[in-house]
Amino acid sequence: MSRRVVVTGMGAITPIGLSVGEFWAGVKEGKIGFAPITKFDTTDFKCKLAAEVKGFDGKNYMDFKAAKRMEPFSQYAVAATKEALEDAGIDMEKEDPYRVGVAVGSGTGSLQAIERSHTRLVEKGPGRIAPLFVPLTISNMAAGNVSIQFGLKGKSINVVTACATGTNSIGEAFRAIQYGDAEVMVAGGTEGSVCPIGIGGFSALTALSTSADPTRCSIPFDKERNGFVMGEGAGVVVLEELEHAKARGAKIYAEVAGYGCTSDAYHITSPAEDGAGAAKAMEYAVKDAGLNLDDITYINAHGTATHHNDLFETRAIKLLFGDHAKDIKINSTKSMVGHLLGAAGAIEFVTCVKELQEGYIHRTVGYQVPDEECDLNYCKEAYEEDFEYALSNSLGFGGHNASLLVKKYHE
Repeated sequence: MSRRVVVTGMGAITPIGLSVGEFWAGVKEGKIGFAPITKFDTTDFKCKLAAEVKGFDGKNYMDFKAAKRMEPFSQYAVAATKEALEDAGIDMEKEDPYRVGVAVGSGTGSLQAIERSHTRLVEKGPGRIAPLFVPLTISNMAAGNVSIQFGLKGKSINVVTACATGTNSIGEAFRAIQYGDAEVMVAGGTEGSVCPIGIGGFSALTALSTSADPTRCSIPFDKERNGFVMGEGAGVVVLEELEHAKARGAKIYAEVAGYGCTSDAYHITSPAEDGAGAAKAMEYAVKDAGLNLDDITYINAHGTATHHNDLFETRAIKLLFGDHAKDIKINSTKSMVGHLLGAAGAIEFVTCVKELQEGYIHRTVGYQVPDEECDLNYCKEAYEEDFEYALSNSLGFGGHNASLLVKKYHE
């Protein structure tokens, strides 16, 4: 049984806006969320910039007691879900709660809770570790808290595939509805890892940009790129079986048409150098949608601004699409919000839906200096044009490759 799946609601907490509307307005104006880190003292750190969520207060989205029992990554997920469910007009009193599920993932869970608890362990002993340490920390608590807050009793899963988490979560939710496990799925990703061990850990990998210039720190596909900038936030969408959506008179934003996944089986942090794994994930997504490669005119790239990722992703696109690659418009939303890790793919999916709706392909902000090896069209300027299909890529540490194909909805 394969059923059609549509997008009926969206929510976002991002470094450039605390709603889908604010975020999208920021995208269209090329707003960047990069600034000096405020969450801790960066004196001894090589990396000084991040894309922090600004002005967020969990109590605006849930009651005080619930907010106190959640770390930022869970709060962001609940907040984005609240917006998405309200946007979709889902009335849980009219739904079978066991047919409404959750697939909201986080790449890291709460590194902050680990930091605090380790300090307490060392300084005061094991008897002083907070009773809620474990449920505050573990990454499935984003999905757990979303389920609890909104009474969603269906299939509830937490996909953890590093930087591919958000894309895999939406893809697995898509499959759950396609095969009849649910009528509605709340799906996406969330992350809040701007903290000493998060920034320090990624810096130790030499993955983070050391630039002190907010306008030149996250510059995907640019020859002068030197690493990604960590972002935080959440993206959540409501996916729904088409007939279920039509029966309740839902507005339909777009249709999820294809999903493909592979593994590089190559290296714990580097993508495969020839791009074969990423190419195959894109190919599977296109085939899943019943399309030809020539139908694809736009790709929202993983585009992290690390040297390896952007080069190998470019190779993947050329490997799959051949000469047609030159005709594809490619951009990176990370040029504005940085790398939201487990939330990246979800925010980029929201971006694709908005772009399809409005016939607008955003520019890769900060892209200035072409790289001879990255020689495709990376959208130095925005495009206003009607298009039918968007392909969104996410490539995670461990070799996880995931691609989603979303298209304009037609009856």
